[in-house]
Amino acid sequence: MGALRVLEKSGLKPDIIAGTSAGALAGVFYADGYHPDEIAELFRKREFREFVEFTIPRTGLLKNMGLHSFLKKNLRAKRFEELQIPFCAVATDWNRAATVVFSNGDELVDAVVASCSVPVVFSPQAIHGVHYVDGGLLKNFPVSVIRKKCKYVIGINVSLMIPPAAKDNIRTMMERTFNLMSNSNTLFDKAYCDILIETRGIEKYSMFDLHNQETIMEAGYHHAAIKMSEKESWKIVKKCHRHYELVKKIESHIHFFKGGPKS
Repeated sequence: MGALRVLEKSGLKPDIIAGTSAGALAGVFYADGYHPDEIAELFRKREFREFVEFTIPRTGLLKNMGLHSFLKKNLRAKRFEELQIPFCAVATDWNRAATVVFSNGDELVDAVVASCSVPVVFSPQAIHGVHYVDGGLLKNFPVSVIRKKCKYVIGINVSLMIPPAAKDNIRTMMERTFNLMSNSNTLFDKAYCDILIETRGIEKYSMFDLHNQETIMEAGYHHAAIKMSEKESWKIVKKCHRHYELVKKIESHIHFFKGGPKS
């Protein structure tokens, strides 16, 4: 959320958003018209257990019905087509071991839950008989999914390499295993970014940590502000602003021709 705040202050408006796992969760609310501060407020003071339901281990330790209910309750849009900004959620087809991109035509909440379903921790999300797990398994940083549709891409990567724990347990082993795996498939997509924002310092926090949101958001804001103030980044920002002004002029002319001159 911290990085999104900086982009808002820079006057940048995305034409399309793609997200995987936590990125899909943040991205869908932003695409739904929520301000970064409103998104942060949704998760503030919440406990991880509110989003899950413990099960007898078979395909996962937890069910994600809590997350499903949370999204149903708080998202204004029910389908991708209803979002204010075009959005893609990336998940992994468990049976085919393939990346799947959900977008227009798909059911929104199921797609986001699928994108967030970390294997072993969560049971796979079934959609039309197909089982999906977290998109980070194969495509953690889905820049290539939208690269051809964009003139400029700003990537926000929050999945940095976490250090080994001083003393491992099942949770830390699982987190680091998934972290190593997801980091290995981000290198290719990082190269596709025109501006790459990486939030350093948050790798020490658990992927399920909801108690240190303010610290994590402050780190995001800090690193995004530094990146966006760089000369090369600012050149792109200026070009985007010129693009917005051109679009406004075109829209005003279209309105003029449709409605005729004002008397």
